[in-house]
Amino acid sequence: MIKHIVSWKLQEENKKENAVKVKLALEGLVGVVDGIKELEVGIDFNQSAAAHDVILYTTFESKEDLSTYQIHPKHVEAATFIKSVVLGRVVVDYEV
Repeated sequence: MIKHIVSWKLQEENKKENAVKVKLALEGLVGVVDGIKELEVGIDFNQSAAAHDVILYTTFESKEDLSTYQIHPKHVEAATFIKSVVLGRVVVDYEV
């Protein structure tokens, strides 16, 4: 099993609205992009200086399924929007 975790720090302008848009865009991939076993998106409520604003937790059966997800047109569409509203991003992919 592959776990793919991404967290984003959003730009201040329209941060709350954009966090919701990011969440909806990513959750909209379930049932559209083959290979997603589990997908969860959280919006941070902590708001500390060390916190990121949005996190994505996904699982896939294989590295190939993760690769398929990453190049799927709907994922690319979501990623394009996300890139337009973020300041920073952290990613961890690992196998269990």
